[in-house]
Amino acid sequence: MNNANQEQSGSIANSGTKIVRDYLAAMEDRDLDTATGFLGDGFCMTFPGGETFTRPEQLMGWAKARYLSVGKTYSGFDEISAPDGAVVYCYGTLHGTWLDGTAFEGIRFIDRFEVKDGKLTDQQVWNDMGETRLNS
Repeated sequence: MNNANQEQSGSIANSGTKIVRDYLAAMEDRDLDTATGFLGDGFCMTFPGGETFTRPEQLMGWAKARYLSVGKTYSGFDEISAPDGAVVYCYGTLHGTWLDGTAFEGIRFIDRFEVKDGKLTDQQVWNDMGETRLNS
């Protein structure tokens, strides 16, 4: 069921999509305590290049060597029911500031989340940030 259908039916309040949205908002606000509250046991996030993290603090440390700031502009969210929860895809573009102070925008991304028992258990991240950095 896509996000538009969930919002119309009123089910988004208890959906995996809501959990993902709230988690991503906390991460963008750098509210790491709130973000951590969305994570289930064994949570792992995998970024381009095979970089893996289990805690938001690890991701923030890694990101400091890549950019000063980053935010997401969402094009959509798609949620798929799974036997033990849901899989949520969000996609759109990234914007922010490189380490040298130069602004960037329009970098494509897709995130795939697994949600079980109301907690995030896995995040897979794909984006064109590396390719854009090489060409800027």
